[in-house]
Amino acid sequence: AAMAGYWLPDTLPHYRSWMRMYLSSFRTGDHPDRMLALVAQPASTVNAAVIVNAIDALPDDERETAVERELAALEELGLRPVVVDLREFFDHPADRVAAILSRFPLAWVRGGNVFVLRQALARSGADEALVELVRKNAIVYAGYSAGACVLAPDLHGLEQCDDPKAVHAAYGDQARWDGLALLDYVVVPHIDSPGHPETEILGLVADRYRTQGIAHQPLRDGQAIVIDDQGTSVH
Repeated sequence: AAMAGYWLPDTLPHYRSWMRMYLSSFRTGDHPDRMLALVAQPASTVNAAVIVNAIDALPDDERETAVERELAALEELGLRPVVVDLREFFDHPADRVAAILSRFPLAWVRGGNVFVLRQALARSGADEALVELVRKNAIVYAGYSAGACVLAPDLHGLEQCDDPKAVHAAYGDQARWDGLALLDYVVVPHIDSPGHPETEILGLVADRYRTQGIAHQPLRDGQAIVIDDQGTSVH
């Protein structure tokens, strides 16, 4: 399917073949087979680095339940998920987390609060490590909701949905507003998805981006952006 969305003129990106991504609106979406195809090896042989730090502001018991659900969903696809808790790498040299992430052919980045996730990536050095691995085509970057939103150049506008103060609650830090800039647009998940509690507010976020001429890609729950050597498509 062709990209659908509200693009600035001539900004539709054509990524080169060394970027492989599966960016879902909600959970694994309707086409997890497309994510598995990006890895190009049998799922049963794939260790997936699971990054769940977007939910670090949740109470421990809620967080634990959410993590177990995440791992179970990936195991159902045949993958071998391994949680990589970025908090264990906070304020250590960035090469430590880079060495760990480089062992995995697939990174799965869970949704939650995009500002909490961004800070965890920064404090651990995983932001630079993932950007380098993706650009070298050494890893598939996959995930949903905040895990896709954090790839934008800039996170302004998403505060309508995600509270930046959660960063202080989680880590005692201030929120930062730069994204990883692996994409040159903002992914806006949960659009026209009546079952999702954030669908209305994210509809307003998309409206604001459209009014301001900010390149963005709306996704309904079930949909995913696939980036591979064929370019970028929405399924």
